[in-house]
Amino acid sequence: MNKKVLLIAEIGWNHFGDIELAKKMIDAAKLSGADFAKFQTWSVDRLKNGAWDNDGRREIYEKAELTEEDHITLIKHCNEKEINFLSSVFSIQDAEMLNNLNVRDVKIPSFESRNHDLITYCDNNFDRVFMSTGTSKFDEIKQSIKFFKNSTFYLLHCVSMYPCDYTNANIPKMKKLMNIHNNVGYSDHIQGSESAKIAIAEGAKVIEKHFTLNNDLPGRDNKFANLPSQFKDIADFLIKYNEMLIGHGEDYQIGEEDSRQNYTGRFNG
Repeated sequence: MNKKVLLIAEIGWNHFGDIELAKKMIDAAKLSGADFAKFQTWSVDRLKNGAWDNDGRREIYEKAELTEEDHITLIKHCNEKEINFLSSVFSIQDAEMLNNLNVRDVKIPSFESRNHDLITYCDNNFDRVFMSTGTSKFDEIKQSIKFFKNSTFYLLHCVSMYPCDYTNANIPKMKKLMNIHNNVGYSDHIQGSESAKIAIAEGAKVIEKHFTLNNDLPGRDNKFANLPSQFKDIADFLIKYNEMLIGHGEDYQIGEEDSRQNYTGRFNG
């Protein structure tokens, strides 16, 4: 038995608009065992007014926005490195651009998981759709998944705290999601690798972790993102996990034969 768990390195906007840095992050994600190098796709021109106008986040969004040409460059680099390109979309226009670039996988972030128009568009135009469920009530998630009809889709349990901690991980909610859908994973905001290992042992089919080359790079997400060594620790754990699942589930192992023959009934009485 082999438990295939998809590993997503969420580079997000940790590159801060530096495309050469983004390429290096893709390279490191591949070497760390990731199946996907993930980014975020938005247009500041469509950003509404909000709290981000007063706390400096609008300037960050402007600096980290990826142009269509940037996307083309990063998609090409992912193809060359043989790692899947993935990006979160925040509007149908974002999704249309990725679709026009022949991207086949897409992510719907937690804050758009109740955007049924966006879900419908992604479901109709992409092969695989990953959707995080942070900030959503269970009944809201059940309503949203009704709009998936065509794609292979994955529900990712998520707690939208940056960072999260173990006491707020709420893994029972991930387990509950498994009662309504087969493909369930964990978008993990806890620093380090241990939380992802626990989620895998609890049945997660996808692990998404924020990814960086240096926790001292600017921005909130870089501070708690996994370093390549931490991400590789998850990938290495998965190899060991799969090794422990090898077996027929019947009788005893061939390697036990000597013990069976020579140690059974060693004592009288």
